[in-house]
Amino acid sequence: MTTKILSLNTSLVRPQRNKRSLQQRRARAAWLLVFPALFLLAGVAGWPLLRTIFYSFTDAALDTPEVYNFVGFDNYLSFFDGEAYGVLGDPLWWKSVRNTLWFSSWSVSIELILGMLVALLMNQKFRGQGLLRAAVLVPWAIPTIVTAKMWGWMFHDQYGVVNDLLLRIGIIDGPLAWIASPTLSMWAVVFADVWKTIPFMALMLLAALQTVPADLYEAARVDGATAWQRFTRITLPLIMPAMIVALIFRTMDALRVFDLIYVLTSNSEATVSVSGYARDQMVAYQEMGSGSAASVLVFMMVAGIAASFLYAGSLYNKEKQV
Repeated sequence: MTTKILSLNTSLVRPQRNKRSLQQRRARAAWLLVFPALFLLAGVAGWPLLRTIFYSFTDAALDTPEVYNFVGFDNYLSFFDGEAYGVLGDPLWWKSVRNTLWFSSWSVSIELILGMLVALLMNQKFRGQGLLRAAVLVPWAIPTIVTAKMWGWMFHDQYGVVNDLLLRIGIIDGPLAWIASPTLSMWAVVFADVWKTIPFMALMLLAALQTVPADLYEAARVDGATAWQRFTRITLPLIMPAMIVALIFRTMDALRVFDLIYVLTSNSEATVSVSGYARDQMVAYQEMGSGSAASVLVFMMVAGIAASFLYAGSLYNKEKQV
């Protein structure tokens, strides 16, 4: 009897050990396959990041980066409590932070709403559906520099098409200086960015919408659920993970905005972003240490907000499982 029990236990333990060893072999094989990509990523992104962090603690200049002195956290403190700027630090830095957060919040919010509407439209079955999906990709395929120049002409105060349309409709009484006005220039940047990146948000949400089973909608219609109830009770909860991923990507991209603002508004004080501020410190003023410190702060801000989104997504998944 004892021999039978021992043989039974042995037969149960062996498959578990074999399963663990198989998983370990697969994990080792996966690491071997991923290692070249990780090595390349470390060289392309990791090494420049480490050098930027290193130079942020120095007073190096861009023309002579090999000549420097360690200044500790002086470059960072100058943004917040610098003697040259007063108690609050560099006012242009805080202006760039406010501009970046304002731009990111409005741009991503509008893109999420309009992207959802476009995704819901493309998810319907109608003639020309394929043509519509191809046409939606056009703004996303155009390079950002071309987009900025195109919208710069459209926002021109004298012969821009935006002012012409608004005058014809009767919304405005005279031409508006969209690019030159401090109150309108940021809105011009937001409109151009929304036009370009709505396709990205729409395609991400469309991919999530196509995973929702059609049987759920049919059952909801039979139960008498309205279109809004089907959207809030079925569609929105099921596509929430994909929506969080899209928000993370778009928020990280919006916080790093530089090229659109630089080309459209010449990186003016009214629209300067944190990336534009870092560029000016490093290139225009040749202060490599200060520019590197600003770049590190941009990296920390983007990483912190991305981590907040991931933490919120993990909490949502836990609540959903419960």
